[in-house]
Amino acid sequence: MELESIISAKVTVLAIPVFFAAIFVEVMCVRFLKTKGSLHAKDDLVSIFMGLGSVAANALAAFITIGALLWAAQFQFYTIPLTIWTIVACFLLDDFRYYLHHRIAHRCRWVWAMHIVHHSSQRFSMAVALRQGWTKHFTGTMFLKIPLVLIGFDPVLVIFCGAMNAIYQFFLHTESVHKLPRWFEAVFNTPSHHRVHHGKNPQYLDANYAGTLIIWDKMFGTFVAEEDDKYPDYGLVKDFETFNPFKIFVHEYWGILKDVFGPGRSLKSRVLYVLAPPGWSHDGSRQSSEDIKKTYFESLARAKLIHSDTIQPAE
Repeated sequence: MELESIISAKVTVLAIPVFFAAIFVEVMCVRFLKTKGSLHAKDDLVSIFMGLGSVAANALAAFITIGALLWAAQFQFYTIPLTIWTIVACFLLDDFRYYLHHRIAHRCRWVWAMHIVHHSSQRFSMAVALRQGWTKHFTGTMFLKIPLVLIGFDPVLVIFCGAMNAIYQFFLHTESVHKLPRWFEAVFNTPSHHRVHHGKNPQYLDANYAGTLIIWDKMFGTFVAEEDDKYPDYGLVKDFETFNPFKIFVHEYWGILKDVFGPGRSLKSRVLYVLAPPGWSHDGSRQSSEDIKKTYFESLARAKLIHSDTIQPAE
């Protein structure tokens, strides 16, 4: 366990200076080169504080995931040797694992309570990339790594690939990069694709869950391209107006507690307030992202129908 902890810590320590340097460069580009982006020192400081808190809190709880992977290692079907090709294979499989984790994080309220922290800013910048939840080892989705260990990958390699994926994703959080070459946009996750993911526009909800490769979204029907005339509106469907990092951290967990222990609810409803998608309610008084998208596209279809009916054919 010590070896895994050391590797994970070294990757994090090496990445932190790079992250701060990239944030500085982005701020300078926005301020002096007038590249696209926004400046908000208070919001950035909250994001940085949340990021540092995430590193500390998740390091303390890392024994949960590391212990599970080491336990699983004794049941490996095969021991895959360490070569450049097996490293690439592990990275690709772990990237698919991340896609599943990320999709679950938006469809299960318990996991969303951790992930909502990352979406709580109404801006999009490299500093926002650091705004991470503090409870990732308690969501249950980290155990999606276990199949990779069972088929023969070393737990150290699995942890390393996950760390590399996270580092790649940091650089997706910028408005200063519009579009990358078409071939790159077709295969890899890019700032354009990830801006869509952070948008609360109805047409952008629940899209682009990818980590490194956008092909997973294209394969499973969750890809939405960024439209030039419909720039993402960042944040949550229902934003909470606070810069208090502790309120941001507990916000959704407190909401779950209130819903679970509210009066006049069946046991099934109480369980669903934890496991159902965000926005689910026992009485239908709230809207999930699916409800919001359905309403939006139905209104769009009606508007197009009305518009077509008003156009008279040429005689």
